[in-house]
Amino acid sequence: MTLSNRDFRRLALPLAILLLLCGIAGALAWATERNARQALLERDRANEAKQRSDMRLRQFRSDEVDIKERSQLLQRLQASSILGDEKRLDWTEQLSKTQRELRIPGMKYEFSPQTALQPTGTAGYAWFNSPLRLQLRLVHEGDLLNFLDRLQREAKALVIVRSCKLALPPDASGDHETTAALNADCELDWLTAQRQAGKG
Repeated sequence: MTLSNRDFRRLALPLAILLLLCGIAGALAWATERNARQALLERDRANEAKQRSDMRLRQFRSDEVDIKERSQLLQRLQASSILGDEKRLDWTEQLSKTQRELRIPGMKYEFSPQTALQPTGTAGYAWFNSPLRLQLRLVHEGDLLNFLDRLQREAKALVIVRSCKLALPPDASGDHETTAALNADCELDWLTAQRQAGKG
Protein backbone atom coordinates (compact mmCIF):
# COMPACT_ATOMS: atom_id res chain seq x y z
CA MET A 1 0.00 0.00 0.00
CA THR A 2 1.41 3.36 -0.94
CA LEU A 3 0.53 6.66 0.64
CA SER A 4 -0.20 9.65 -1.46
CA ASN A 5 0.25 13.31 -0.68
CA ARG A 6 -3.42 13.50 0.08
CA ASP A 7 -3.08 10.74 2.68
CA PHE A 8 -0.17 12.59 4.29
CA ARG A 9 -2.27 15.72 4.52
CA ARG A 10 -5.03 13.78 6.25
CA LEU A 11 -2.53 12.26 8.70
CA ALA A 12 -0.81 15.55 9.47
CA LEU A 13 -3.31 16.66 12.09
CA PRO A 14 -3.49 13.31 13.94
CA LEU A 15 0.32 13.08 13.84
CA ALA A 16 0.62 16.59 15.20
CA ILE A 17 -1.85 15.75 17.97
CA LEU A 18 0.08 12.53 18.68
CA LEU A 19 3.38 14.43 18.91
CA LEU A 20 1.75 17.05 21.11
CA LEU A 21 0.34 14.34 23.41
CA CYS A 22 3.75 12.62 23.52
CA GLY A 23 5.35 15.94 24.42
CA ILE A 24 2.76 16.57 27.13
CA ALA A 25 3.25 13.02 28.47
CA GLY A 26 7.02 13.49 28.47
CA ALA A 27 6.69 16.81 30.25
CA LEU A 28 4.36 15.26 32.82
CA ALA A 29 6.75 12.34 33.34
CA TRP A 30 9.69 14.73 33.79
CA ALA A 31 7.69 16.90 36.19
CA THR A 32 6.58 13.81 38.12
CA GLU A 33 10.15 12.54 38.37
CA ARG A 34 11.37 15.97 39.44
CA ASN A 35 8.60 16.17 42.07
CA ALA A 36 9.47 12.66 43.26
CA ARG A 37 13.15 13.62 43.57
CA GLN A 38 12.16 16.80 45.41
CA ALA A 39 9.88 14.81 47.71
CA LEU A 40 12.71 12.32 48.44
CA LEU A 41 15.08 15.21 49.12
CA GLU A 42 12.59 16.86 51.45
CA ARG A 43 11.97 13.53 53.18
CA ASP A 44 15.73 13.06 53.69
CA ARG A 45 15.99 16.59 55.06
CA ALA A 46 13.05 15.94 57.37
CA ASN A 47 14.68 12.69 58.57
CA GLU A 48 17.96 14.49 59.19
CA ALA A 49 16.15 17.22 61.10
CA LYS A 50 14.30 14.59 63.14
CA GLN A 51 17.57 12.76 63.88
CA ARG A 52 19.18 16.02 64.98
CA SER A 53 16.19 16.77 67.19
CA ASP A 54 16.28 13.25 68.65
CA MET A 55 20.02 13.59 69.28
CA ARG A 56 19.52 16.95 71.01
CA LEU A 57 16.71 15.47 73.08
CA ARG A 58 18.88 12.49 74.09
CA GLN A 59 21.74 14.85 74.94
CA PHE A 60 19.37 17.01 76.98
CA ARG A 61 18.07 13.97 78.86
CA SER A 62 21.63 12.73 79.40
CA ASP A 63 22.66 16.15 80.71
CA GLU A 64 19.58 16.21 82.92
CA VAL A 65 20.46 12.78 84.38
CA ASP A 66 24.09 13.88 84.84
CA ILE A 67 23.04 17.05 86.65
CA LYS A 68 20.64 15.07 88.83
CA GLU A 69 23.34 12.50 89.68
CA ARG A 70 25.83 15.24 90.52
CA SER A 71 23.25 16.99 92.66
CA GLN A 72 22.48 13.76 94.51
CA LEU A 73 26.20 13.07 94.97
CA LEU A 74 26.70 16.56 96.37
CA GLN A 75 23.78 16.09 98.78
CA ARG A 76 25.14 12.71 99.92
CA LEU A 77 28.63 14.14 100.41
CA GLN A 78 27.30 17.12 102.36
CA ALA A 79 24.99 14.95 104.49
CA SER A 80 27.80 12.54 105.37
CA SER A 81 30.28 15.36 106.10
CA ILE A 82 32.69 13.84 103.57
CA LEU A 83 32.75 17.08 101.59
CA GLY A 84 35.24 19.64 102.87
CA ASP A 85 38.58 19.73 104.65
CA GLU A 86 39.74 16.87 106.83
CA LYS A 87 38.34 17.09 110.36
CA ARG A 88 41.08 15.48 112.45
CA LEU A 89 39.81 16.89 115.75
CA ASP A 90 36.36 15.42 115.08
CA TRP A 91 37.99 12.14 114.02
CA THR A 92 40.07 11.82 117.19
CA GLU A 93 36.99 12.61 119.28
CA GLN A 94 35.06 9.96 117.35
CA LEU A 95 37.78 7.39 118.02
CA SER A 96 37.82 8.16 121.76
CA LYS A 97 34.02 8.17 121.98
CA THR A 98 33.75 4.84 120.18
CA GLN A 99 36.41 3.32 122.43
CA ARG A 100 34.57 4.50 125.53
CA GLU A 101 31.12 3.40 124.40
CA LEU A 102 32.29 -0.06 123.28
CA ARG A 103 34.54 -0.41 126.35
CA ILE A 104 37.64 -1.25 124.34
CA PRO A 105 40.45 -1.89 126.90
CA GLY A 106 43.18 -0.09 124.97
CA MET A 107 43.71 1.98 121.82
CA LYS A 108 46.59 3.67 120.02
CA TYR A 109 46.31 5.46 116.71
CA GLU A 110 48.31 7.65 114.39
CA PHE A 111 47.13 9.62 111.37
CA SER A 112 49.63 10.04 108.52
CA PRO A 113 49.75 13.29 106.53
CA GLN A 114 46.91 13.80 104.09
CA THR A 115 47.64 12.99 100.44
CA ALA A 116 45.73 13.74 97.24
CA LEU A 117 44.37 10.72 95.39
CA GLN A 118 44.51 10.22 91.64
CA PRO A 119 41.31 11.22 89.80
CA THR A 120 38.66 8.52 90.21
CA GLY A 121 36.17 9.72 87.59
CA THR A 122 33.97 11.77 89.94
CA ALA A 123 33.87 14.95 87.89
CA GLY A 124 34.30 18.16 89.80
CA TYR A 125 35.70 16.62 93.03
CA ALA A 126 39.22 16.06 94.29
CA TRP A 127 39.66 13.22 96.79
CA PHE A 128 42.12 13.16 99.67
CA ASN A 129 43.27 10.33 101.91
CA SER A 130 44.35 10.56 105.55
CA PRO A 131 45.78 7.11 106.37
CA LEU A 132 45.30 5.85 109.93
CA ARG A 133 47.16 3.14 111.79
CA LEU A 134 44.90 1.85 114.53
CA GLN A 135 45.96 -0.54 117.30
CA LEU A 136 43.34 -1.95 119.67
CA ARG A 137 43.37 -4.24 122.67
CA LEU A 138 40.21 -6.33 122.49
CA VAL A 139 38.24 -8.67 124.72
CA HIS A 140 37.07 -10.62 121.65
CA GLU A 141 37.05 -10.24 117.84
CA GLY A 142 33.45 -8.99 117.81
CA ASP A 143 34.68 -5.78 119.45
CA LEU A 144 36.82 -5.08 116.38
CA LEU A 145 33.90 -5.55 113.97
CA ASN A 146 31.66 -3.31 116.09
CA PHE A 147 34.37 -0.65 116.36
CA LEU A 148 35.01 -0.54 112.61
CA ASP A 149 31.29 -0.57 111.83
CA ARG A 150 30.69 2.42 114.11
CA LEU A 151 33.55 4.35 112.51
CA GLN A 152 32.26 3.71 108.99
CA ARG A 153 28.74 4.79 109.93
CA GLU A 154 29.48 7.81 112.12
CA ALA A 155 32.86 9.28 111.14
CA LYS A 156 32.91 12.55 109.20
CA ALA A 157 34.81 10.87 106.37
CA LEU A 158 34.55 7.87 104.11
CA VAL A 159 36.37 5.22 106.15
CA ILE A 160 37.84 2.29 104.22
CA VAL A 161 39.46 -0.63 106.05
CA ARG A 162 42.60 -1.66 104.16
CA SER A 163 43.82 -4.42 106.46
CA CYS A 164 43.46 -5.76 109.97
CA LYS A 165 45.61 -8.31 111.78
CA LEU A 166 44.53 -10.04 114.95
CA ALA A 167 47.07 -11.62 117.29
CA LEU A 168 47.25 -12.93 120.81
CA PRO A 169 48.90 -10.43 123.15
CA PRO A 170 52.41 -11.21 124.34
CA ASP A 171 52.74 -12.89 127.72
CA ALA A 172 51.44 -10.44 130.31
CA SER A 173 54.02 -11.71 132.87
CA GLY A 174 51.53 -12.15 135.64
CA ASP A 175 49.68 -8.91 134.95
CA HIS A 176 46.19 -9.81 136.13
CA GLU A 177 44.79 -6.33 135.47
CA THR A 178 44.67 -6.70 131.71
CA THR A 179 41.36 -7.84 130.24
CA ALA A 180 42.52 -7.91 126.59
CA ALA A 181 42.47 -11.28 124.91
CA LEU A 182 43.48 -10.03 121.43
CA ASN A 183 45.49 -7.30 119.81
CA ALA A 184 44.34 -5.74 116.53
CA ASP A 185 46.58 -3.81 114.16
CA CYS A 186 44.63 -2.10 111.35
CA GLU A 187 45.31 0.20 108.42
CA LEU A 188 42.43 2.48 107.44
CA ASP A 189 41.94 5.21 104.86
CA TRP A 190 39.90 8.26 105.84
CA LEU A 191 38.74 9.91 102.60
CA THR A 192 37.38 13.40 102.14
CA ALA A 193 36.34 15.24 98.96
CA GLN A 194 36.66 18.85 97.95
CA ARG A 195 34.91 20.52 95.04
CA GLN A 196 37.42 21.64 92.44
CA ALA A 197 37.35 25.31 91.52
CA GLY A 198 35.29 26.06 88.44
CA LYS A 199 33.68 22.59 88.25
CA GLY A 200 30.37 21.02 89.23
